[in-house]
Amino acid sequence: MQSKKLKIYNTLSRKKEFFEPISPPHVGMYVCGPTVYGDAHLGHARAAVTFDGVYRYLSFLGYKVRYVRNITDVGHLEADADDGEDKIAKKAKLEQLEPMEVAQQYASSYHRDMELLNTIRPSIEPRATGHIPEQIKLVEKILEEGLAYEVNGSVYFDVLKYNETKKYGRLSGRVVEELMSGSRELDGQSEKRNPLDFALWKKASPEHLMKWDSPWSLGFPGWHLECTAMSSKYLGNQFDIHGGGMDLMFPHHECEIAQGNACHQADPARYWLHNNMITINGQKMGKSLGNFITLQQLFSGEHDKLEQAYSPMTVRYFILTAHYRSTLDFSNQALQAAQKGYKKLINGHRIAKLLTYQEDPEVSPDENQVKQIEKSIADAFSSMDDDFNTAQAIGHLFNLLKKINSLYTGQLHPAQLGKKVFEALIKTFDSFITDILGLLEEKGDHQEDLLKVILELYGKAKTAREYHQVDEIRRALKSAGLIIKDMKDKVDWAYEE
Repeated sequence: MQSKKLKIYNTLSRKKEFFEPISPPHVGMYVCGPTVYGDAHLGHARAAVTFDGVYRYLSFLGYKVRYVRNITDVGHLEADADDGEDKIAKKAKLEQLEPMEVAQQYASSYHRDMELLNTIRPSIEPRATGHIPEQIKLVEKILEEGLAYEVNGSVYFDVLKYNETKKYGRLSGRVVEELMSGSRELDGQSEKRNPLDFALWKKASPEHLMKWDSPWSLGFPGWHLECTAMSSKYLGNQFDIHGGGMDLMFPHHECEIAQGNACHQADPARYWLHNNMITINGQKMGKSLGNFITLQQLFSGEHDKLEQAYSPMTVRYFILTAHYRSTLDFSNQALQAAQKGYKKLINGHRIAKLLTYQEDPEVSPDENQVKQIEKSIADAFSSMDDDFNTAQAIGHLFNLLKKINSLYTGQLHPAQLGKKVFEALIKTFDSFITDILGLLEEKGDHQEDLLKVILELYGKAKTAREYHQVDEIRRALKSAGLIIKDMKDKVDWAYEE
C-alpha cells in the first residue's frame, strides 16, 4: 500500500517533495530526542507526537521503518554554546546527585509521559554516553580531512575551510558572510579561529564531572557530534528522514550536515522535517525562558496558568489539531476545545464498533450518501499524504462521524450505503483513530461493566416512573463526565462533550 502520493516538506529544499525512500520498503528515520535534565513539557510533547505520527503513517502505508531517537546525556552546554556548564552536570550539582542519576531519573520520567501520550517507543534509543568511541573516530576522520583543528586539547570544526567547497547554512538559509559580520570579534581569550567554528571535542576543566580519555585530552564530545555518530551507526551514512524541532535547525542540524559531509561526503538525510514551536501568548515555550508547563502539571492541573487538568489524550489531540509546521498557541480555551473534539471522536469510535451491516430489500442505495462518504475517505488520506496534515484529516473524520452517528440513530440505514462503502467507512474511521492518530479511549477499570449495570437501573427507574432516581443517576454520571442518551429502542451513554 506504499503511497506514491505522499509528499513531505523538505526544509533543505524548502518545498514539498514526493517521498522516495533510498531502499524501499525500508525507511530510516532519525529524530533528535530530549536532553534529560528536567521533566518533559508541552514542547517536548509536540515533537514526540509529531514524529510518532510520521512513524505511524509510514508504517500504516506498509513501510518498514527503523525509528532512531537519541537521548542526550552529555555535551549539551548552557545556551547551546561551546562554553559553559553541562546542563545535566549543573542539575547534578544542584541536587547533589551523580550526573547519570539525573539522566536516568529524567529519561524515565520522559518515557512515562510519552507512554501516557501513547507514543510508540523508537526502534532504537541510543545515548550519547554510550557512543563515545564512535564520536572520537568521527573527530579523527574530520581532522584527517583537514576540516578541523586541535588547540589546547580541544578540537573545533573549521567552518570557513568547509565553506570553501561546501555551503554552510544551506538548511537554515544563513549565509556565512552575514553570520561573520553579525558575530562579535573574538576577544583573544577564545581558542577558536573564528566565531562560527563549533566544538567537536572539549578539554574538560578539573571540576567538570563527565569526561573521557581521547587522543587530545581528558574531555567530552561536542553536542552536535552525537547525532552524526549515532545516526550513521544505526541508519548508515545517508538515510531517509531527519526530524526535530525548528529550534534545532540552527546551529544543531546545520552542524550535523557539515559533519556528515566532512566524514561521509554526503548529507546525512534526504528529507529534513521540523516541527514548529508551542507558544504562550506568542512567546516560545521552553525551559530556558521559564514559561514552560510540564506534562505532569498539565495532567494534574497544578499550574497557575491552568484552569483545569487535561488528560494525556486531550493533549495529544490538541497537538494533532494543528499542522506540525505551524505554531500552536497554548490557552485553556484551546485545550478545552480539544477536550470536546477528542470526546466526540472517541464517542464516534465507540459506537462505530457497535454497528453491523444489515441488508434490507426495501431500502434503496443512496448515491449521494455514498459519494459523500467516499469523498471524505479520500480527502482524509489525501490530507495525510500532503505532508502529514493531521489537522485537515481530523476535519474529514468529523464528516465521517456525522454518517456514523446517523447510522447509530437510525437516520441512515446501512443498506443505503451498500456493504462495501459501509465497511470502508467503519474501517477508515477505526484506522485513523487507532493506528494513524494514535488516540485511545480513556476510561477506568471495569467501566463498561459498571455502566451496563447503571444503565439497567436507569431503565428500570424510568419504566417505573421513579423520576427522582432517574435524575440522581443522570447527575451522578454527569459529574463523572458522562451523559445518558435516551433513544427510541435503547438507552446508551457517551462522554460529555
